[in-house]
Amino acid sequence: VVASEKGVVVGRLRFEEDGDAIDCTKMGVGGKAIPPNVDKVSKMESDALFILLVEKDAAFMRLAEDRFYNKYPCVIVTAKGQPDVATRLFLRKLRRDLCIPVLALVDSDPYGLKILSVYSSGSKNMSYDSFNLTTPDIKWLGVLPSDLDAFNIPEQCRLKMTDADIKTGQDLLKEDFVQARPEWVKELQLMVKRKVKAEIQALSSFGFQYLTEVYLPRKLKEGGWI
Repeated sequence: VVASEKGVVVGRLRFEEDGDAIDCTKMGVGGKAIPPNVDKVSKMESDALFILLVEKDAAFMRLAEDRFYNKYPCVIVTAKGQPDVATRLFLRKLRRDLCIPVLALVDSDPYGLKILSVYSSGSKNMSYDSFNLTTPDIKWLGVLPSDLDAFNIPEQCRLKMTDADIKTGQDLLKEDFVQARPEWVKELQLMVKRKVKAEIQALSSFGFQYLTEVYLPRKLKEGGWI
């Protein structure tokens, strides 16, 4: 079974795919499609300091367009939403071959955290195969619920959580992968208590380059991941 292509990668990474040399700094804004068969990927080389795992395509394209990886040496990966098998396998291989941390940038809502959980501990409906697909030590870089105040995100960019959102958040608080990380518990409790969520796009209310010029540089400088 070969997974369909959905995820993309860009940044400071070179590898061979079925014998062809690929350079992910020369892939433009769209990035390189993640190979559906990760077994054909070999000779991964990189001078990146970290892997930036991004939930959404729009944020990925913003980062690629600004060539964020040149200023902050990194490899940027997205599955454009719900993680597919190929992207999960590719991320796991990246992490193991390059031995650098994975920092995740997801929406500040329960679904962003659910997506993180699929990468780090597997999806419930594929639990039999989870171990081979997971990258267990992912750090949550943003958007943290506490970032909304720390970065003065305007009220009009903060969305009221629905009852379903709140229930999802409360259910996540009971999950082992959250309970194992006290700082995640704290952030999720803050989100549920305030009943407020925000998308990565909320950062662009300050200007379209705020993500790459202000938010991420400050987070990286301060070690603002958990």
